[in-house]
Amino acid sequence: MTAYIIVDIEVTDPVGYEDYKRLASPTLAIYGGKYIARGGNTEVLEGEWIPNRLVILEFENSERAKAWLNSPEYAEARALRHKYAKSNMVVVDGV
Repeated sequence: MTAYIIVDIEVTDPVGYEDYKRLASPTLAIYGGKYIARGGNTEVLEGEWIPNRLVILEFENSERAKAWLNSPEYAEARALRHKYAKSNMVVVDGV
């Protein structure tokens, strides 16, 4: 079942965050992931959630999504994301 990682990212260092983006992108393909949305315009339609930078990733299933997140290939980029941004992340199964 297709799975999606949804990340709400508050970038605290835009210059450093560029290094994260450069390193993170190539790691997705290794695990069959792809960007669905990447920091585009957002509009709140209901509720009080005010997202920062939203990123949506698609994977074959949640196991592949979690394998990517915890992979050695993504480890350096992940450390940079934690250094240059605050983020909330979930994985959700598709229908």
